[in-house]
Amino acid sequence: MKEFPEDFRSGFVAVVGRPNVGKSTLINALLRQKIAAVSEKPQTTRLNQLGILTEEESQIIFVDTPGLHEPVHALGAGMNAEAQSALDDADVILWVVDGSQAAEAEDRMIAEQLRERTNVIQALNKIDLIETPEGLTKIRTKFQKLTPNAVQIMISAMQGAGFEALNAELVQALPAGLPYYPEDQVTDIYERDIAADLIREAALIHLHDEVPHAIAIRIDGYEERDDIGALVTATLFVERESQKGIVVGKGGCMIKQIGTTAREAIEEMSGRKVYLDLRVKVKKNWRSDPAFLQRMGYSPDEG
Repeated sequence: MKEFPEDFRSGFVAVVGRPNVGKSTLINALLRQKIAAVSEKPQTTRLNQLGILTEEESQIIFVDTPGLHEPVHALGAGMNAEAQSALDDADVILWVVDGSQAAEAEDRMIAEQLRERTNVIQALNKIDLIETPEGLTKIRTKFQKLTPNAVQIMISAMQGAGFEALNAELVQALPAGLPYYPEDQVTDIYERDIAADLIREAALIHLHDEVPHAIAIRIDGYEERDDIGALVTATLFVERESQKGIVVGKGGCMIKQIGTTAREAIEEMSGRKVYLDLRVKVKKNWRSDPAFLQRMGYSPDEG
């Protein structure tokens, strides 16, 4: 059995923030491997997912959470509950904020939850988009006032800036202890579940307005075909017939685009050839259907 240094540190880091501030992008970059779906549209992440970074003297277990927001249906409430559970159980809270924009109402809502906590690190992301040193100083001060007890680190998840300082601060904040997971494990979810997220990511990339958020993905089959790769079959659920028409597209053009983008991402993730078969079905108002949400693996909040 491998021996670890006496001062080895390990623990759970809840990565929180409002939608679309770069949480998943940051975790993928820190792990140097894509495990989380990313798009420019908010609420890409719907469930907590672990990203495990093991180094010589530490194991950081990032918990990628859905963006905290004001929910309008059972799915949104369940997403908030997922994020809240990660906050309550974490050794360290990494609050990611968008430094290229002024604080929004959802930032202030999160700050209220974190203000009295002493285990918060604030990652001021997207600093590469701030044009002047004066602008950076101004935005730093405003965000620091939201959580005066937090340590603030400036980063750019897209460019990899500030990662060394962030990693050092996270490790220092973790408790001493042995690793929770094998050193070669990078996430807690199965490849087929990552594939479902990558299909939804492809839909988010190609579709517009409300339609992408009305899509749920079910993996119907993930079958290994020996040396020729894997056959993946999946169903995309939408809420209305009109949305189905948009997702399929004229002559099937849109579903083909989604399939091509998703297949390439799954192949990059899995390191082998993938054959992807997608179909689209209507499940009316599924985001407000607790029974359907549970079958799809979500945890709807009915209270």
